[in-house]
Amino acid sequence: MEYRFSDRMQGISGNAIREIFKLLDNPEVVSFAGGMPATDCLPVARFRQMCDRLLSSPDAPVLLQYGATEGYLPLRRRLAEFVGRCGIHGISEDNVLVVTGGQQGIDLTYKIFINPGDAVLVEDPTYLAALHIAKTYQARAIGVRSGEEGIELEDLEAKIKAEHPKIFYIVPNFSNPTGKTLSAEKRKAIAELCAAHGVMVLEDDPYRELRYSGEPLPAIKSFDKAGNCIYLFSFSKTISPAMRVGAVVAEPEVIRKLTVGKQATDVHTATLLQAVAYEFIKDDTLDQQIARSVPLYREKRDVMLEALDRCMPASFTHTRPEGGLFIWGEFDPASKISAKAKFREAVENKVAYVCGNDFFADGRGDNCVRLNFSNETAERIVLGCERLGKLFG
Repeated sequence: MEYRFSDRMQGISGNAIREIFKLLDNPEVVSFAGGMPATDCLPVARFRQMCDRLLSSPDAPVLLQYGATEGYLPLRRRLAEFVGRCGIHGISEDNVLVVTGGQQGIDLTYKIFINPGDAVLVEDPTYLAALHIAKTYQARAIGVRSGEEGIELEDLEAKIKAEHPKIFYIVPNFSNPTGKTLSAEKRKAIAELCAAHGVMVLEDDPYRELRYSGEPLPAIKSFDKAGNCIYLFSFSKTISPAMRVGAVVAEPEVIRKLTVGKQATDVHTATLLQAVAYEFIKDDTLDQQIARSVPLYREKRDVMLEALDRCMPASFTHTRPEGGLFIWGEFDPASKISAKAKFREAVENKVAYVCGNDFFADGRGDNCVRLNFSNETAERIVLGCERLGKLFG
């Protein structure tokens, strides 16, 4: 049988991290490849208690029935208040769409705005799934230079003028993959610059609550005066990735179009899991959960930073993130070290990472690695860094 796949799927390979997971069946392999929350941070007992209570209530049949595409109304109303903690005020449930994980929010945004050939600007490097989704919708993903302090505004403006993009996608807090955080000044400038040129900003903010040092910063959306910013977040890193519950905050006209796109995808996000998310945020339960998780992640980050400083060669430099789940490392180009060429050997030596080229719009970055510290023990983090040091030393 000759399968006639669509043109949009030509040349699209699988998600690099999903493919890497297939190689990691051996529990002896220290994996810095994923972005999973620590197993110890998953609220198993509390989750079970909430489900028991919800399914024992008179509303239980409603939670197991079809629901509104826009989402579970109590959750949407609470979310409209919840985002006030990042500076987004004056909105209602009409500004909120519940999505099945943050990644669906990216997909739906591209679905409603992107035609084949349209340009999408992304930070170089950026979240690899954003690149994957852009390819699926036959967009032209174009990287914008990023320095030690994040996106370079001059290059952003130049690319906007040259490429006339529909969307600028960015992760402003503890970026995946670099761990960098944008200053408040740059956030305001991005909102204003993109508004002036009619570009939608897709602000992906899944790591905001996982801050280990420094002060919280307002969302780019908080500076939005033109209705051109879409704010996206999820509970995957703070409650559970398996819940697949996130939310999009945007102008009602955009929410209505996203809702139509979602109706054709999965009808609605699982109502029971939305109700669980509501239970977490209707009071301070989520904040209690975060307060337990942050010290654990901070310790793991510090362990990895110390181990990298001690074990890796002088040609290797890395970021020192204030939060999130990732550290980004680069080998001096003069060293001629290719992390991609070394990957199979790394797995054979029982340590894994994600190669940097998967995060660049143009596929460069062979000399870079993304390292995750959240789901290994401190002892295994040290062991993995020692193995990397021997591999690249």
